[in-house]
Amino acid sequence: MPDDVAAARDAAEEESAFSHPPVDPDAIASYGDHPDQVIDFYAPRGEIPAGSPAPLVVLLHGGAWRARYDRRHVTPFADFLARRGFAVANVEYRRGPGGGEAGSETPGGGGGPAVGPPAAGRWPDTFDDIAAALDALPALVREILPQADARRMVLTGHSAGGHLALWAAARHVLPADAPWRTDRPTPLRGVVALAPIADFDVADKLDVCGGAARQLLGGGTEFAERRPYADPTFLLPTGIATTLVQGRADLVVPPAVTESYADAAAKAGEVVGLTLLEDVGHFPLIDPAADACAVVVEEIAQLAW
Repeated sequence: MPDDVAAARDAAEEESAFSHPPVDPDAIASYGDHPDQVIDFYAPRGEIPAGSPAPLVVLLHGGAWRARYDRRHVTPFADFLARRGFAVANVEYRRGPGGGEAGSETPGGGGGPAVGPPAAGRWPDTFDDIAAALDALPALVREILPQADARRMVLTGHSAGGHLALWAAARHVLPADAPWRTDRPTPLRGVVALAPIADFDVADKLDVCGGAARQLLGGGTEFAERRPYADPTFLLPTGIATTLVQGRADLVVPPAVTESYADAAAKAGEVVGLTLLEDVGHFPLIDPAADACAVVVEEIAQLAW
């Protein structure tokens, strides 16, 4: 496909994904003192088996770990999940400082102009928040969403959020000196990572999201020193059921990034599901109007139910 045609399709997909108005949650809870340490909760709206609590989907939004992109842009997707019988926890977390220049990158994390995008992520704050949110969730769910079953929890995330979902599921295999390490795996039914920034080396070489992975960890020697604590390819095998969903036509996070993680998992002796969608870019995975979004929900359901 010619570059201009691919770019036009990507722009149309992005416009569709972000055309839906935000959907207010049923409840909001804090898991810390910072304004970004909050979780939106959506009660299940669809039909679920009689007497059976709803599975819990923990949703981690993308946006290249940058401050200007918050959880609001995935609230239509959260509502889409809730209307299909899932309880949903849409997690906010601290991201890179500053709002950035207008047009410097897309909400999914695309690269910017020569002036460069704003800094991505906060070390170690972004990781502190994801760990704290996951640790706080069981008690919050019992209090706020008694119709949800935290024992049937599936982590999902898009783009940078897909990275965080893979990372959160691998805390038990972090280096021994990592402050986020857990003694045992988080009780999950599995992970569904959507176009995740899953291999920082490949993402860095491809300049994914304007160098966001390197910005997240820090430049110079920090990037190499911190990768064992943050890069999902270093945290294998996890023993957690994992599915990757990727559009073959993704211009924001190219399929090579996801495929590299799948290859690393296979080399570590772990079977990771990889669903590659033809003629699909980055944004339809979280767009309730797109067929790809229905595929994502089916992948989540296969793990949750």
